[in-house]
Amino acid sequence: MSSSVPENVHRRRWLILGVLMLSLLIVVLDNSILNVAMKTIAQPAPAGLGASQSELEWSINSYTLVFAGLLFTAGLLGDRLGRRRVLLFGLVVFGLGSVFAALADSPGQLVAFRAVMGLGGAFVMPSTLAILMNVFERDEQPKAIGIWAGGVGLAIAVGPITGGALLEHFWWGSVFLVNVPIVLVALAAMVLLVPDSRDPRPGRLDPFGVLLSIAGLVLLVYGIIKGGQLADFSDPVVLLTAGGGVAVLAVFVLHERRSDHPAIDVTYFKNPAFSAAVAAIALVFFALMGVTFFAVFYMQSVRGFTALEAGLLMLPLAVAQLIFAPRARLVVDRFGAKAVCTAGMLLIAAGMAAFLLFGRTTPIWVLEVVFFVQGTAMAHIMPPATVSIMQSLPREKAGSGSAVNNTFRQVGGAMGVAVLGSLLSARYREGIEGRLAQLPLPEGVRHAAGESIEGTLAVAARLGPAGRELVDPAKNAFIDAMHVTVLGSAAVALLGALVVAVWLPGRPPEDGDGAGPPEELDDAAKPPVGAGR
Repeated sequence: MSSSVPENVHRRRWLILGVLMLSLLIVVLDNSILNVAMKTIAQPAPAGLGASQSELEWSINSYTLVFAGLLFTAGLLGDRLGRRRVLLFGLVVFGLGSVFAALADSPGQLVAFRAVMGLGGAFVMPSTLAILMNVFERDEQPKAIGIWAGGVGLAIAVGPITGGALLEHFWWGSVFLVNVPIVLVALAAMVLLVPDSRDPRPGRLDPFGVLLSIAGLVLLVYGIIKGGQLADFSDPVVLLTAGGGVAVLAVFVLHERRSDHPAIDVTYFKNPAFSAAVAAIALVFFALMGVTFFAVFYMQSVRGFTALEAGLLMLPLAVAQLIFAPRARLVVDRFGAKAVCTAGMLLIAAGMAAFLLFGRTTPIWVLEVVFFVQGTAMAHIMPPATVSIMQSLPREKAGSGSAVNNTFRQVGGAMGVAVLGSLLSARYREGIEGRLAQLPLPEGVRHAAGESIEGTLAVAARLGPAGRELVDPAKNAFIDAMHVTVLGSAAVALLGALVVAVWLPGRPPEDGDGAGPPEELDDAAKPPVGAGR
C-alpha cells in the first residue's frame, strides 16, 4: 500500500502526537482541577470569592455549555479552514480565558471567563484527533488513538492531584494560571512540528445547519444541567429546554438529509461501525462520569480523605488506561471490536456493582482494585470505539468525525452527572430528612442541609456539639444513596454492552486508506482547493 502521508510528516509523527497530547492535556486537566478548588473558591475573600453553591455550579456549567454547544461547529471549521489553524486559535483563547479566570475578583467574572475557556476548549478537542488521523497511516491509527485515549484518562486522574498540590501552596487562581505555561509550550511546538490539513473539497457552507446544531446542543445540555441542579427532570423549565433541544436537533437531522451541501452527512449513522461506537462512547461516559461524581464525595465526605489524597486514590484509574489503552488494538486484532467492547462494558457494569460492597470501613485497597478494573475496562472500550468511528469516515472528514465523537461523549457525561446525581440527591434526602426534622432548624436551612452530604455536614459543623448527632446518619444515608445510584449506573453499562454486542461489527476493517481519497497535508497551511462543488 502506498503511503498517503508525506515522508517528512511520517518521520515526526510521534513527536506530533506528543504535541497533540499536550494540547489535549490542559483542556481535560483543567476541569478535574477545578473540582478540587470548589471549596476554596466558596470561602470569603481574600481566601476565595465567596461564591454561592449556584455560582460554583455555573463556574463548571458555563464551560460545559459552551464547550458542548460548539464542539460540532469547531470540527466543521477545522475541516474547512485547517485543523492546525483552528487548534492554535483554540489554545490562544483557552490561555487568555485561563489568565482572566485566575484574576477574577467576583463569581460572575469567573463564570464568564470559564465560558471563554469553554470556547477555546471546543476548538482544541476535536482538532487533536482529526490531526492524528491525518499524520498516521491507517495501520498505525489504532495504536495512536490508544495513546490519545490513555492521555485523556491520565489527565482526568492527575487533575485532582495537581489541584490539591497547588492549593496547598498557592491561592485559588493558581489552578487556572497553571495552564498558561503549558499553552505557551504547546503553541510553540504546534507551529514548529504540526502540519496543517483540511478537506480539499469542503463544498458550500451550511450556515443554517450549523446554527441549528449550536442551538439544539446548547438547549439540550442546558436542560440536562438544569434538571440535575433541580433534581427534577419534570420541571417545566427542564422539559422546555431539553425538549426544545431535542426538537431543534430533529429539525437539524431533517435539514441535513435534504440538503445538497450538508454540514454532516447523516447517512454515516446508517453504518453500524459508526453509530454503535458513538452510542457506546455516550453510554460509557454516562455511567462513568456519574460514578466519578459520587466517588469523590465517598472518599472525602464519608471516608475523610483530603482532596489531594482523593486524587491520589484515583491514580489506578489512570494507570490502567496508560497500560492498556495503547495495547487495546492487539486484543481487537485477535477477538474483534465487538467482543472486546462488549467485554469492556460488562466489566464496567461489574465495577459499578462492586460499589454495593462499599461501606464506611471497607478496606481502601478494595476501592483501588475497583478503580483499576474500571480503568482497564475503559481502555478496552474507548480506543476501539474511537477507531471504529474515525475509520468509518473519509480522512477529509476527520474533523466532523472527531466532533461527533466528542459531542456524544460530552453529552453522555453531562447526562450521567445530572441524572445519576439527581438520583443520588433524591435518595439521600429521603434518608436524612427524618433526622433533620427532629432538629429546630429554619425551613431554608433544613432544605439546604438535605440537598447533599456536604450540606448536612456544613450545618452540623455550625450547630457545634448538637450537630454531631447528624454526622453518622448523614454518612449512612449517603452510603445507602450510593448503593441505589450504582445500580442505575450498572444498568446503563449493561445497556451499552447490549448495543455493542448487537450492532458493532465483529472484526476490524480490512487494511485500506479510508472511505475517500487522502486529503492534502502540508506544513504551510495552503488555502483550500475545490471550494465549490
